Parts: sequence; C-alpha cells; structure tokens
Amino acid sequence: MLRINEIKLPLDYEDEQNDLKTKAAEILKVKKDSIKTLEIYKKSVDCRKKDDIKFIFSVDVTGDFDEESVVSRLNDKRVSVTQKYLYQAPENRRTSLLRPVVTGFGPAGMFAALIMAGAGLRPLIVERGQTVGQRSESVKTFWRERKLNVNSNIQFGEGGAGTFSDGKLTTGIKDSRVRKVFQEFCKYGAPQEIMYSALPHIGTDKLKDVVKNMRNEIISLGGEFRFETTLTDLIIYNGCVQGVTLTDKNGNAEDFETDTLILAIGHSARDTVEMLFEKGIPMMQKAFSVGARIEHKQEMINCSQYGKFANHPRLRAASYKLACHPQGGRGAYTFCMCPGGTVVCASSEENTVVTNGMSEYKRDKENANSAVLVGIEPVDFNSDHPLAGMYMQREIEKKAFVMGGGDYSAPAQLVKDFLNNTASVSCGNVKPSFPTGVRYTNLQELLPQKVSSVMCEALVKMDNMLSGFACGDALLTGPETRSSSPVRILRDEFMQTKVRGLYPCGEGAGYAGGIVSAAVDGIKAAEAVLNDER
Repeated sequence: MLRINEIKLPLDYEDEQNDLKTKAAEILKVKKDSIKTLEIYKKSVDCRKKDDIKFIFSVDVTGDFDEESVVSRLNDKRVSVTQKYLYQAPENRRTSLLRPVVTGFGPAGMFAALIMAGAGLRPLIVERGQTVGQRSESVKTFWRERKLNVNSNIQFGEGGAGTFSDGKLTTGIKDSRVRKVFQEFCKYGAPQEIMYSALPHIGTDKLKDVVKNMRNEIISLGGEFRFETTLTDLIIYNGCVQGVTLTDKNGNAEDFETDTLILAIGHSARDTVEMLFEKGIPMMQKAFSVGARIEHKQEMINCSQYGKFANHPRLRAASYKLACHPQGGRGAYTFCMCPGGTVVCASSEENTVVTNGMSEYKRDKENANSAVLVGIEPVDFNSDHPLAGMYMQREIEKKAFVMGGGDYSAPAQLVKDFLNNTASVSCGNVKPSFPTGVRYTNLQELLPQKVSSVMCEALVKMDNMLSGFACGDALLTGPETRSSSPVRILRDEFMQTKVRGLYPCGEGAGYAGGIVSAAVDGIKAAEAVLNDER
C-alpha cells in the first residue's frame, strides 16, 4: 500500500473519490485505472490564505504496480510504502482465576475493560455514576432545578467526563494504539469520518450511543457492570491487592476478592484519591491549568478563519487553537474548543461551580467557546502536600459558587471589563449559554492573580492571531479548573504502583489529557495485566 501526502483539492471539487484518484495517478505517474483502491487517511482544511482555502488529503492506494519500484522511481517525499494498521493484543499470560476489577468507565476504563473482556478475563466494572441514559436525565435535572447528584453528573457516570463535552478526539500523542481507539469508536457507532478528519470529533449526542454499545459488547464477552457503586477501600496484604470494598448508592458495602484493580477514576474523584493517599499509595503533585471559558459568536469565528468562504457549504463551523507565552514565561493556551457549542455547569461537589464546554455532532449552536487557560506549577500551591493542587482547585470552585450567588450560577464578565479589571453588569451581543445562569462580576477577584494577569496579556496576543478574539463583547465564564488532574499516582514500568496488582491509568492518575490519550493509557494498562504471569 502506498501513502500519498499533500494532495490538494479546491473547495468546489466535483467528486471527491474520482478527483483524488486523478491526482494520485498524476503524482504516481501511473494510469488512473491501475489504481484499484483509494482510502482517505487524513483530511484537513488549509485556511492560511483566506482567498484560496483548500482541502489537504493524505490517501492510501493499492493498484496494479510494484510499490517499491514506484517509490524508487519517483523519489518524491510525498509518497511512501505503508502497511495497514492491525492491533494485536498480547497473549494472555495470566494464570489467576480471580476476575480483574476496573473502577471508572470513562475512556481509560472503557478500553481497559474492552481489551480484558476480549481476552476472556470477564472484568467487573465499577462506576459510581449512572448509565449514560440515566446520567443524562440527572444532568438535565441539575441544570433545570439546580439539584446536584454528586455521583452522577458532568464528571461522573458512564462514559466519563468526555461524554458531556465535544467528543473531541484530537491528541498530541504518537502511540500507534490511537488508531485502535478510532477503529473501536467507529465499530460502535461513531461517524466514519473520525478515521481521517484532522480535527475528529463525535459529539455528545452520538457519543452517548457509542458508550452504550461498548458496554453491551463488554457484557456479551463476560464482563459485569455495577453502576452507582463506589470504590471505598482497598484490601492489601503483603504489598499486594487482595480485594476491594464496594459501596452501593444505599450505603451497603461489600468486599470483592481480586488481585487486579485498574484505577481509571478520572480527574474529579477526589474522595477516592484521598482514600488512596491514606492507604499509603505513592503520589505526587502535578502541574495543571486554571482559567475561564470564552464565548464568541460562531459566525465571527467563521469569518475570522474562512474570510469570504465563511458560509461555504463544505466548510463546517470553524475552530481554533491558540497558544502564547506572555512576559514572565508562564504559558497560556486555548483548550477543548467547542464550535457551535455551549458552556456547561460541570460541578461534581455541592456548593461549587465548575465550567466546561460541550457541543453536539452538528455543532450548530449560536456560540463558539473554548477554555483560556494558564499553567499552574506546584510552586504555586503554597504547600508540599501531594494533594495541595486538588485542594487549590476546590477552593477556587467554592469561591466561584459564592460569587455566582450561591445557586450554581457562574460568575461571568465581558472581555473588555476583564482587561480593565472592572465588574461587568450585563452581557453584550454574545449571550451566555451557561445552563444554570450567570452572575456578572469581576473574574479577576476569583482567579489567582498570576492567572488573571497572564490571561490579560494572552487575550491581546491571541487577538493578533485570531481577529476578534479579544473583542469587548466576548464573554468569559469561570472557573475552568478540571482540564487535567493536579495529582499523579506513581507507577512503574509495569504500570503498577508499589502495591502489586494496582494499575493507575488515564487522566485521574495523571498520565493522560483527553479522550484519546486516556483510552490509549487504558489499553496499555490492560496489556500490562495480560502480560503479568500470575
């Protein structure tokens, strides 16, 4: 199979498959009908020249020609021989008859359970939240009535925090298992375009069905689920996991014998982290980020990115990704950009306010939003306690609850007022999408001074990168504190802690940042279990 990179097509191409085959034949210098198959490997939009926006493709082709000879003859860096990706799980060397336990059914837990179930290990999956359907109703009830279910919300429940976001699958990791993650998502109902889109996303509406389908597959392979059940204790003897204590929603506790526990708890299970710390599981402080969600009219973002082509039928809602280093060396960046989406209340503890972004597959809402974040280093925690960053997050979220009026409304501010350090009194032409409402205030009184000062500089710099980004009517809603875990649970090269049989993985363990990297880490944890000869 040959991979051809950097094939360019105009926005108004006639027939994608036919036009790509024509271009591929020209590059390979072969007859068009000698190409038997052509599969898109990657597709992106090049909008650097606003008057000449193009699609850029990488394609994989097979045909009636000797691939090595073609590559040698062409000497073209765009063309190379490649192999079709095939994931191969390691041989199951495990001899134990005890069933492994997975706690948490976000991306890491989902894929760890899927791999182990496929190997015949019949894992028990424990999830403190509800099934994705029940969870959706709990979230709607919270937004409507402001009654928070602390165990089933935007952060907790089947599918993890990513289920109520954008289903964004962009990642910076290079692990080949990324392809496995995409293949499995498509197998269980995700749009096929995620296999080649440069900015792949599933959307909250579609991701819910994907998660449910994956659960049903795991059950068909012998896995078992216990929803609304929390890991409340570890049973450890001679430095090894001997079992776990599970507590259901009614407070009934049960000990379950196991020698293998995959910790895929997510970045918000603070009570579980505290329990692990008290059990002596080694962990360390980890840098994280703090900031706020910024909202613009999606139409404005489209015009800034696409110019005169902003309403072209082949161009979807535009996105952006910005980063800069204002004076002082502290980085600022946009994160989890949600085109045509909404800002949501993502609280998981009572009397706290947390923001996140969400969009559905069509991305057709009026506003665009993303987090504007500033890095927080352990030196800023003012304590050497391993959980100091977690407690810092909580204090910001509690303060936001008070500033928002004590009813889960979020503190919000116009960008022009944030830059002038004055409280806002109303919104401009960007209407807030926050489902529990906002209260206008001064976010500089909420965020750490180092964060707000860097954000002020960053907003101006980012406006030079994306025209209109710092427009006065853009709306900031805070705080955004849960972009990543402030704690890392230490593990060795076998993915285990000093307690044998304990496998921390994913975002909650401090080894991932996003759906895809968490899923890959879950796969790696499952592989480590299969390789453990006991």
